[in-house]
Amino acid sequence: MHYKISSENHIFSFTKDNKPVLFVKDGDEVEIETLDCFSNQIKSNNDRLESMDWNKVNPATGPIYVEGTKEGDVLEVTIKKIEIANKGVVATGKDLGVLGDLMEGLYSKVVDIKDGKVIFDEKVSLPIKPMIGVIGVSPKEGNINCGTPGSHGGNMDTILIGEGAKLYLPVFVEGALFALGDLHAAMGDGEVGVSGVEVAGSVTVEFRVLKNFKLSNPMVKTKDVTATIASDESLDKAVKISVHDMAKLFQSFTKLSIEEIATLFSIAGNVQISQVVDPLKTVRFSLPNWVLESYGIVF
Repeated sequence: MHYKISSENHIFSFTKDNKPVLFVKDGDEVEIETLDCFSNQIKSNNDRLESMDWNKVNPATGPIYVEGTKEGDVLEVTIKKIEIANKGVVATGKDLGVLGDLMEGLYSKVVDIKDGKVIFDEKVSLPIKPMIGVIGVSPKEGNINCGTPGSHGGNMDTILIGEGAKLYLPVFVEGALFALGDLHAAMGDGEVGVSGVEVAGSVTVEFRVLKNFKLSNPMVKTKDVTATIASDESLDKAVKISVHDMAKLFQSFTKLSIEEIATLFSIAGNVQISQVVDPLKTVRFSLPNWVLESYGIVF
């Protein structure tokens, strides 16, 4: 079945207390309309961040209840299509991002998106590379705002989570309670200024429930690589978690010793920073798909 949900149905935190706006089954497809990360409050350069309602940041459309999912399962989300608006917003400011210590006040600019490019200024236009900043499921307990990443997903700001990718999320509650938002027309690894090109849009996804596959944290697979994703207050700790998660995957699918795994990872894998500006920092450890396939690691 194919469904569609409006951006009017959005949340600002992931929690099992959120009431589902849609019930779907394994294999169903949903077109999800999204607001931008500012809830579409910045429409022109006359709109100021200072006057914005900051309680309406990082909305995620949902949640969607996926029938048949239970705690311990994995939810596979295939990102089939991303459509974005023809204007976006870039923003930064005092105490925001890596350069916020050099600024006074807040800054935002509305940019045009035309012919597959973001027009930054009269000298630089950048090719679009649409991606999803916030995407996840409910945690087992508590309430995690949509601006914070974690084992449930959330604001991972990982550039690999784009059209054609498959995202794997551990399920913590019955139904998963999936939601997504915070689309970017383009973003660099690190998101050092605190924003990508923030856009409204829509995402078409397909759900699959995996019963015999265990994950502690999210994982993403593109046409080229598979990456384990981890978030922590410390980049060092996040790196350790992401590499350990990939090692667990190899231990469950292969008979390689930990020494063989470590040396393989050291010559074939890449530690990459997704973002350094959220309450928790996010990294990923990626390996070429052909390496996993050589050892029969498929899911």
